[in-house]
Parts: sequence; structure tokens; C-alpha cells
Amino acid sequence: MNKYQSLVAWKRAHELLLLGLRATDKAYHPRSRPLFDQIRRAVISVEANIVEGYALESTLQFRKHLRISMGSAAEAECLVRAAGELGYLHSDVATEIESVLGGTMRVLRGLLRVPIRPAT
Repeated sequence: MNKYQSLVAWKRAHELLLLGLRATDKAYHPRSRPLFDQIRRAVISVEANIVEGYALESTLQFRKHLRISMGSAAEAECLVRAAGELGYLHSDVATEIESVLGGTMRVLRGLLRVPIRPAT
């Protein structure tokens, strides 16, 4: 069942999750709590939806969850940018997270572009 770990999308999403959680832990301040909580939920959702969709063993369900994962990645990208602009995240950290997000979103887009073959 752990074959999802061979997916490049999962590897990127896992890297994103670890980076996002560590960064928000290190930079925590009471003012940043609502924004950081949402960033954390979004990066968790990116990885979790890839795994959940894969586990359902249905191409249509997997694609549905990849779209949800893409939405969460876009949300995280927006929030990380805001956190950087507000000074809650150091600009180098925000840039690194945005870079990993960009790579993750490219892989997700690639998976979503793969045509679905009709069942024979």
C-alpha cells in the first residue's frame, strides 16, 4: 500500500509538508497564529489528498484528489507569500517554500494532464 511513496508528486508534497511545518514552528509568534495555522492545514492537505486519492484505487477518484491537492497548494502559495510580506516568515524561508510549492504544483499539473483511458 505504500507505493504512493514512489510518486514524485508525493515526494515533493512530503518535502513541502516538512518544510512548511518546520518553518511555521520556528517563526511562530502570537500574531502569526491564524495565518500559520492555515498554512499548516494547506500543506498537510497537499500531501494527504495525494495519498488518499491513490489509496482509493480509482483513476477518477485519484484525479479528484489531485485537483483538491492542487487547490491546497495554490492556497498555501498565497498564504506563504502573505506571511513573507508581513514579515512573519523570513524572506529566504518564504522563497524556499514558494519554490518547493512551485515544483509540487508543476508535478500535480503534469499528472492532471495525463489523459484518462476508457475502460476496455
